[in-house]
Amino acid sequence: MLDTPKAARRTPVLPVGKGGIVSPLPPADRFVLRLKGFSGTAGGFDLSGALNTAHGMAERFAARLGPDEWLLVLPEGEGAAAQAALEADLVGRFFSLVAVGHRNVGIAVTGPHAADVLNAGIALDLSDAAFPQGSATRTLLGKADVVVVRLGSGFRVECWRSFAPYVSGFLTEVAQEFA
Repeated sequence: MLDTPKAARRTPVLPVGKGGIVSPLPPADRFVLRLKGFSGTAGGFDLSGALNTAHGMAERFAARLGPDEWLLVLPEGEGAAAQAALEADLVGRFFSLVAVGHRNVGIAVTGPHAADVLNAGIALDLSDAAFPQGSATRTLLGKADVVVVRLGSGFRVECWRSFAPYVSGFLTEVAQEFA
Protein backbone atom coordinates (compact mmCIF):
# COMPACT_ATOMS: atom_id res chain seq x y z
CA MET A 1 0.00 0.00 0.00
CA LEU A 2 1.26 3.45 -0.86
CA ASP A 3 2.25 5.52 2.17
CA THR A 4 1.34 9.16 1.79
CA PRO A 5 3.33 11.51 4.00
CA LYS A 6 1.22 13.97 5.93
CA ALA A 7 2.61 17.37 6.73
CA ALA A 8 1.88 18.80 10.13
CA ARG A 9 -0.30 21.88 10.14
CA ARG A 10 1.94 24.93 10.44
CA THR A 11 -0.67 27.24 11.89
CA PRO A 12 -3.37 26.44 14.46
CA VAL A 13 -7.01 27.28 13.88
CA LEU A 14 -7.62 31.01 14.41
CA PRO A 15 -4.26 31.87 15.95
CA VAL A 16 -3.30 35.32 17.15
CA GLY A 17 -0.77 36.60 14.63
CA LYS A 18 2.54 38.19 15.53
CA GLY A 19 2.36 41.84 16.43
CA GLY A 20 -1.44 41.78 16.60
CA ILE A 21 -1.71 42.01 12.80
CA VAL A 22 -4.19 39.12 12.49
CA SER A 23 -6.47 38.22 15.41
CA PRO A 24 -9.84 36.53 15.91
CA LEU A 25 -12.73 38.79 16.82
CA PRO A 26 -15.14 37.99 19.66
CA PRO A 27 -18.35 36.12 18.83
CA ALA A 28 -21.09 38.29 17.37
CA ASP A 29 -24.69 38.07 16.23
CA ARG A 30 -25.11 38.50 12.49
CA PHE A 31 -28.01 38.78 10.09
CA VAL A 32 -28.37 38.89 6.34
CA LEU A 33 -31.16 41.30 5.43
CA ARG A 34 -32.66 41.25 1.95
CA LEU A 35 -34.93 44.22 1.25
CA LYS A 36 -35.70 46.03 -2.00
CA GLY A 37 -36.15 49.75 -2.42
CA PHE A 38 -35.27 50.89 1.08
CA SER A 39 -33.00 53.66 2.29
CA GLY A 40 -33.12 54.80 5.88
CA THR A 41 -32.81 53.30 9.33
CA ALA A 42 -34.36 50.13 10.69
CA GLY A 43 -33.72 48.38 13.97
CA GLY A 44 -31.06 50.92 14.85
CA PHE A 45 -29.06 50.22 11.68
CA ASP A 46 -28.33 52.84 9.04
CA LEU A 47 -29.35 51.17 5.77
CA SER A 48 -28.72 54.20 3.59
CA GLY A 49 -25.72 54.74 1.40
CA ALA A 50 -24.29 53.36 -1.79
CA LEU A 51 -23.33 49.79 -2.56
CA ASN A 52 -20.16 48.52 -0.91
CA THR A 53 -20.43 50.84 2.07
CA ALA A 54 -20.73 50.19 5.79
CA HIS A 55 -22.31 52.36 8.46
CA GLY A 56 -21.81 52.05 12.18
CA MET A 57 -19.01 51.18 14.53
CA ALA A 58 -16.59 48.26 14.57
CA GLU A 59 -18.79 46.13 16.84
CA ARG A 60 -22.20 47.12 15.37
CA PHE A 61 -22.59 47.94 11.71
CA ALA A 62 -24.58 47.40 8.52
CA ALA A 63 -22.61 46.61 5.36
CA ARG A 64 -24.45 47.04 2.06
CA LEU A 65 -23.21 44.23 -0.17
CA GLY A 66 -25.78 44.36 -2.96
CA PRO A 67 -28.69 46.45 -4.20
CA ASP A 68 -30.99 44.68 -1.76
CA GLU A 69 -28.58 42.94 0.63
CA TRP A 70 -27.01 43.98 3.95
CA LEU A 71 -24.81 42.12 6.41
CA LEU A 72 -25.73 43.26 9.92
CA VAL A 73 -23.22 42.61 12.71
CA LEU A 74 -23.76 43.36 16.40
CA PRO A 75 -22.38 42.19 19.75
CA GLU A 76 -23.28 38.68 20.84
CA GLY A 77 -26.51 38.55 22.82
CA GLU A 78 -28.14 41.55 21.13
CA GLY A 79 -29.52 39.56 18.19
CA ALA A 80 -33.00 38.82 19.55
CA ALA A 81 -33.68 42.47 20.40
CA ALA A 82 -32.29 43.63 17.05
CA GLN A 83 -34.39 41.09 15.17
CA ALA A 84 -37.55 42.25 16.94
CA ALA A 85 -36.71 45.91 16.26
CA LEU A 86 -35.99 45.23 12.58
CA GLU A 87 -39.21 43.28 12.14
CA ALA A 88 -41.20 46.06 13.84
CA ASP A 89 -39.60 48.79 11.69
CA LEU A 90 -40.15 46.86 8.46
CA VAL A 91 -43.81 45.90 8.98
CA GLY A 92 -45.68 46.06 5.67
CA ARG A 93 -42.56 45.49 3.55
CA PHE A 94 -41.39 42.29 1.92
CA PHE A 95 -38.03 41.32 3.39
CA SER A 96 -35.93 38.37 4.47
CA LEU A 97 -33.96 38.44 7.71
CA VAL A 98 -31.75 35.40 8.33
CA ALA A 99 -29.61 34.90 11.43
CA VAL A 100 -26.11 33.82 10.35
CA GLY A 101 -24.20 34.38 13.58
CA HIS A 102 -23.55 30.67 13.91
CA ARG A 103 -22.22 30.49 10.34
CA ASN A 104 -19.73 33.36 10.26
CA VAL A 105 -16.60 34.32 12.17
CA GLY A 106 -14.74 37.61 12.20
CA ILE A 107 -11.01 38.16 11.88
CA ALA A 108 -9.31 41.52 12.48
CA VAL A 109 -6.41 42.57 10.28
CA THR A 110 -4.73 45.65 11.73
CA GLY A 111 -1.49 47.57 11.63
CA PRO A 112 0.39 49.58 9.02
CA HIS A 113 0.60 46.60 6.65
CA ALA A 114 -3.01 45.42 6.99
CA ALA A 115 -3.87 46.21 3.36
CA ASP A 116 -0.67 44.51 2.18
CA VAL A 117 -1.52 41.36 4.14
CA LEU A 118 -5.00 41.23 2.62
CA ASN A 119 -3.73 42.01 -0.88
CA ALA A 120 -1.68 38.81 -0.80
CA GLY A 121 -4.96 37.00 -1.44
CA ILE A 122 -7.40 39.69 -2.61
CA ALA A 123 -7.14 41.22 -6.07
CA LEU A 124 -8.73 44.54 -5.09
CA ASP A 125 -7.09 47.87 -4.38
CA LEU A 126 -7.44 48.23 -0.60
CA SER A 127 -5.50 51.49 -0.36
CA ASP A 128 -6.94 54.39 1.64
CA ALA A 129 -7.92 56.18 -1.58
CA ALA A 130 -9.72 53.22 -3.20
CA PHE A 131 -11.14 51.53 -0.08
CA PRO A 132 -11.57 54.25 2.57
CA GLN A 133 -13.16 53.93 6.00
CA GLY A 134 -16.81 52.99 5.58
CA SER A 135 -16.14 50.59 2.69
CA ALA A 136 -17.32 46.99 2.47
CA THR A 137 -17.22 44.34 -0.23
CA ARG A 138 -17.71 40.65 -0.85
CA THR A 139 -14.70 39.09 -2.57
CA LEU A 140 -12.39 36.10 -2.65
CA LEU A 141 -9.38 35.73 -0.41
CA GLY A 142 -7.40 32.96 -2.02
CA LYS A 143 -10.11 30.32 -2.46
CA ALA A 144 -12.52 31.50 0.24
CA ASP A 145 -15.52 33.80 -0.07
CA VAL A 146 -15.12 36.66 2.42
CA VAL A 147 -16.63 40.02 3.28
CA VAL A 148 -14.09 42.77 3.96
CA VAL A 149 -15.23 45.79 5.99
CA ARG A 150 -13.18 48.86 6.86
CA LEU A 151 -14.68 50.93 9.65
CA GLY A 152 -11.50 52.15 11.30
CA SER A 153 -7.81 52.01 10.62
CA GLY A 154 -7.92 48.22 10.22
CA PHE A 155 -10.06 45.69 8.39
CA ARG A 156 -12.65 43.16 9.50
CA VAL A 157 -12.78 39.95 7.48
CA GLU A 158 -16.00 37.94 7.79
CA CYS A 159 -16.01 34.38 6.50
CA TRP A 160 -17.91 31.17 6.95
CA ARG A 161 -16.84 29.20 9.99
CA SER A 162 -15.75 26.26 7.82
CA PHE A 163 -13.37 28.57 5.90
CA ALA A 164 -11.93 30.15 9.07
CA PRO A 165 -8.92 27.84 9.48
CA TYR A 166 -7.91 28.47 5.86
CA VAL A 167 -8.50 32.24 5.97
CA SER A 168 -6.83 32.68 9.36
CA GLY A 169 -3.88 30.49 8.38
CA PHE A 170 -3.46 32.31 5.08
CA LEU A 171 -3.51 35.75 6.72
CA THR A 172 -1.28 34.71 9.62
CA GLU A 173 1.31 33.24 7.27
CA VAL A 174 1.37 36.40 5.14
CA ALA A 175 1.48 38.61 8.25
CA GLN A 176 4.70 36.90 9.35
CA GLU A 177 6.42 38.69 6.47
CA PHE A 178 5.64 42.02 8.17
CA ALA A 179 6.20 41.04 11.82
